[in-house]
Amino acid sequence: MVHDLTKSSMHDLIVSATKPVIVDVFAPWCGPCMQVKPIFAQLAAELEQSYIFAQLNVDEERELAIQYSITSIPTFLFIKNNKVVGKETGYMGKETLKEKISAYLG
Repeated sequence: MVHDLTKSSMHDLIVSATKPVIVDVFAPWCGPCMQVKPIFAQLAAELEQSYIFAQLNVDEERELAIQYSITSIPTFLFIKNNKVVGKETGYMGKETLKEKISAYLG
């Protein structure tokens, strides 16, 4: 399951998370963002026992995007214990994204 990250859901999804969190930062008008969306959903289904998967729409949640210093999309945030431990930008295939999750979050 991929959760929507909003100002109101941030506490439950990130601040008090008991598992590491991967955030897909996107916009609906962004081609590469839309290409990676099904890949992100597949990984969420496969790895939901170990991680929380969330998506952040920069158009709807501008303040959060600014808070996380998002300068381009797609961006992936890797968060552990409420701290960003990794950040990757640009389109990634499934295996590459899986490797990044493993490298940043174990």
